[in-house]
Amino acid sequence: MADLSNDIRLAVDSGKTALGLNSVMDSIKENDAKLIIIASKNKKQNMGDIQHMADIAGIKIIKFEGNPVELGAVCGKPFSVSTLSIIEPGNSSILKE
Repeated sequence: MADLSNDIRLAVDSGKTALGLNSVMDSIKENDAKLIIIASKNKKQNMGDIQHMADIAGIKIIKFEGNPVELGAVCGKPFSVSTLSIIEPGNSSILKE
């Protein structure tokens, strides 16, 4: 998980990402998202919606083994982040996994 956490932080700091359910859904609809990361402890309905949209769009989903507060901390944010999408990876190698 340390490598994933480092890649997420690098992508947030040096690339372009969308944080939160609504922003992630928008990035999928606009065909911008290249990868979606979901915190493992989330509301099933919300995650089902994202899973369905990602499946239709052919976007890979990675499950972050932590809760939204932990994912927010990895992103360097003082709030919880249930999901994020990678639009541009920046200096991160997250899309190469």
